[in-house]
Amino acid sequence: MTEALGRLESQLDAWGRPAWIIAMVLGFIVFWPIGLALLGYMIWSGRMGCGRSGGRGRWQKRMADKWERKMSAWGMQAKAYEPTGNRAFDEYREETLRRLEDEAREFSEFLERLRMAKDRQEFEDFMTDRKNRPQTPPGQSGPTSGGPQPDSPSAA
Repeated sequence: MTEALGRLESQLDAWGRPAWIIAMVLGFIVFWPIGLALLGYMIWSGRMGCGRSGGRGRWQKRMADKWERKMSAWGMQAKAYEPTGNRAFDEYREETLRRLEDEAREFSEFLERLRMAKDRQEFEDFMTDRKNRPQTPPGQSGPTSGGPQPDSPSAA
């Protein structure tokens, strides 16, 4: 039984986080304590990336290992972020990757500011149009009030 659970765990790990989530949802559907147990195990083991051991380095290593497995399945050789043995180059690579990540984050923030400015401008245009629109006094009915119009046959 333990061996079968170990194989199932290995297979779910190979398929990734979506497989764990699907298993958890199915567990909730079949019998809710199973789903709850799977959720607790996923958080405790760091498979959801929100536990104590779910740090960024672990995620990067898992993705690098997954990439290497796929490349070897295709008959190719690929090593992602494996230390080269030259510390100066490894530090340079880490600094360059960190700089690129910072630039990507800054670019995302820039795009968010652009979206916010566009939304703000559209809202200000709406408010300006609304303020400049002619308003009818509360005692008079406008053409869109739904009441009978003086020129319509039902007014007589």
